[in-house]
This record gives sequence, C-alpha cells and structure tokens, in this order.
Amino acid sequence: MDITAIQTLIKDDMQAVNALIQQRLHSDVALINQLGTYIINSGGKRLRPVLLILSANAFGYQGTNHIKLATVIEFIHTATLLHDDVVDASELRRGKQTANAVWGNEASVLVGDFLYTRAFQMMVEVQNMRIMEILSNATNIIAEGEVMQLLNCHEPNVTEADYLTVIRSKTAKLFEAALQLGAIITQQPPHIESTIARYGMHLGTAFQIIDDVLDYSSTAEEMGKNVGDDLAEGKPTLPLIYAMKHGNPDEKAMLQETIRHGGRENIQQVLKAIESTNAIAYTKQSAIQEMNKAIEALNGLPSTPYLDALYSLAHFSVHRSY
Repeated sequence: MDITAIQTLIKDDMQAVNALIQQRLHSDVALINQLGTYIINSGGKRLRPVLLILSANAFGYQGTNHIKLATVIEFIHTATLLHDDVVDASELRRGKQTANAVWGNEASVLVGDFLYTRAFQMMVEVQNMRIMEILSNATNIIAEGEVMQLLNCHEPNVTEADYLTVIRSKTAKLFEAALQLGAIITQQPPHIESTIARYGMHLGTAFQIIDDVLDYSSTAEEMGKNVGDDLAEGKPTLPLIYAMKHGNPDEKAMLQETIRHGGRENIQQVLKAIESTNAIAYTKQSAIQEMNKAIEALNGLPSTPYLDALYSLAHFSVHRSY
C-alpha cells in the first residue's frame, strides 16, 4: 500500500481533521491567525494525525474523538516546530521561509505557546484522564528531549546511545502517543496498548534517523530545507557520530572541530569523511533495524486495511527521499 492508497483509505477522516484544525486554530488575535495558518498549511505530511486515525480505525473505533485527538497531536507537533526553528535559527522548512524568518522569534514562540495551550483545551474536552496522562507525559518528554539536544550541540563526545535517547524523546514519543491513543479510545487491553505504542516508538525512531541521513545525502529541493543544517548547528547526529568513531585521526579531528564550531565551511570534508567511513550505510541500517522492530510489534494484531497501512508506513519511514 503506497502513500496515495493510505490517503484514500482515510480520506474522510483526514478531511474532518483538516477542517477541525482550521476551526480550532482561530483566535481573535490576528497575528495568531496569520502565523498559525501559515505554519499549519505549509505542506506537512500530517503523519502523526494519520497514525492516530489508522490506529483508531484498526481497532474498530466508532465515534468522533479520534478527529479531535488527531488535531491535538498536530497542534502539539506544530508548536514544537515553531519553537525548534527559533532555537535552531532555521530559515527554511518544507521549502518555505520559517515563521520566525517571516514574523520574528518572539511571535513564533508565543504562537507556539498558543498551539500548546489550545491542544490542552481540546484534550480536556474528551474527558478521559488516561488520554490526559498520555499527552501530558508525552509533551513533557518531548521538551526534555529538546533540552537534551540543545546540551548536545557543539559537543563532539556525544555517543550513539545519547543520540538515540534524544530522538526517542523529541520525535518518537509523539508517534508513540498518537498510536497509543487509538488503542485507548477503543478500550484495548494493556498488552495491545503497549504493543501499538512500541510500534510507534520504533517507527518514530526510524523516521528521525532517516531525517538525519537526508541532511547529508539529499538535496535542498527534496528536503525543503538547507542541506547541512544539522552540521551548521553543531548537531552530532548518527552519520557524524559514526564517522568520528571510525574515521582516521585527521578525519576525527576535523569532525570534532566542525561540531565544536558549527557552520558549513567544512561540509565537503565532512561529506568525504562520511563517505569513506560508510556512515550513511550504517545509519540507514540502524533505521532498518528500527523499522523491523516496528513491524514485529504489529504481528498478531487483527488484520485490516488500516493495519496494512501501518505496515506500509514502517517501510515508507525508511525508504523515502523527503
């Protein structure tokens, strides 16, 4: 099942999600409407809401709370993007200027806060303490992951284990929560809830690992952002961590110095070191291992077209160019 088939499968639900996003994005404050609409409509894949919709339908959900919760998930995700772009001083996302490049850092941070608080207003409306627990914990862990990533910037001694801890917190946790909510609203037993959550954790990890591969192996047009952004920000992602560990002494010293100071001045030398150490191949293999763990978690769940779509998204998370 390809992405188009998955979109067709849940077309009606996602149209309802998009309509609710527009409705609940509204504020009497004009700047919130302008900036919020800009970032929400900037071409994202809506992957996290899609996962929640697929999870709920895979377990036979009958109701409308999955639409509301998918909107909550997208608002939380969008708030993190607004804040991330400020922290990283990013200028491009999804091929467009970032909100902070257009309106400034102050407006981006504050509208991010609005989206977080709107998300919490909406999750209260569902009146389910378990859902509140999952989403509040997830949001807190995402914030911890972002702080850990900030501490790791310009730090050449970050290990692969450190890196995985960060991405499981800042990226995979929201994937995990989205899928878990589908099980909760259909009142699945704890072992099913933990199974689908495990799928989400491994899927989100694979997705982020491939994002970090693409920063060194894609084009700006494909990614919708500048090539080497991670390098410019001094982020030691897995391709760099592996190349530092397996490079020759000159490569190792160059990579350590580049991470300490950031910037793109050494990007050609960095790319050469990544190539000579086969760091991209290793990183892709790490993503495939996560994909396989995600797929394994689904084995034994009742077969439906929605479950087939989750299998397909595991493959998409790794075999993609954007």
